[in-house]
Amino acid sequence: MKIKVLYEDKDILAIDKPSGVLAHPDKIAEGRTILDWARKKYPKAELAHRLDRETSGVMLIAKNEKAHGALKKQFQERVVKKIYNAIVSGSFRNDRGMINKPIGRSPRDFRRYLAGRGARGEMREAITEYRVLKHLRIKTDQKQIDPDISVNQKGISIIGSFTFLEVKPKTGRTHQIRVHMKYINHPVACDSLYNPAGMCPPGFKRLALHAKSIEFKNLKGETIKVESSLPKEFKELTR
Repeated sequence: MKIKVLYEDKDILAIDKPSGVLAHPDKIAEGRTILDWARKKYPKAELAHRLDRETSGVMLIAKNEKAHGALKKQFQERVVKKIYNAIVSGSFRNDRGMINKPIGRSPRDFRRYLAGRGARGEMREAITEYRVLKHLRIKTDQKQIDPDISVNQKGISIIGSFTFLEVKPKTGRTHQIRVHMKYINHPVACDSLYNPAGMCPPGFKRLALHAKSIEFKNLKGETIKVESSLPKEFKELTR
């Protein structure tokens, strides 16, 4: 497994996680996960946080117990700042917004979480900020058109609208961005769990969610910001 290292000191690794790679071992992916990769070189390595299998981008790994405790505390105290890029279904009226809605369990599917009416179990605080970067409209030939062009113009037929977002989760709940985007009726594109019937934008065969950057403090107290470049499919769709 080839993993790109974005930052490294004697205690902490920041890597560029590829889409499709599981972070933590399970019975199916045993030996082929990010944690397995890290422990080959650092036997005491622990994940500081997780990304979903299909999510790409920056991920922190503690090389030792002391670093793991320090990073865990930063996440709990919300010192860590994370920025994601997402392509979601539909068009937004407002260029900025905040979703402040607790998240609980879905009563119908143990794999899913839910915000709002119908959620079960412990409801945990969840806050997500977002900013529109670009509106995307797709023609029947799978190509984009300028969003300012009228959809009524002769010869133009639109089959889908998407929005390219910058997303800042202020809390760290499981599937938080995916659940909150579903809650406001703009599910993340190609999300087989929360939007199984939704259309994927051209070039995408994966969840359209990327962990762009993360900011934290190393064990010396220095503020470190690490960034991951947009994957090819994001660049081609949003250029």
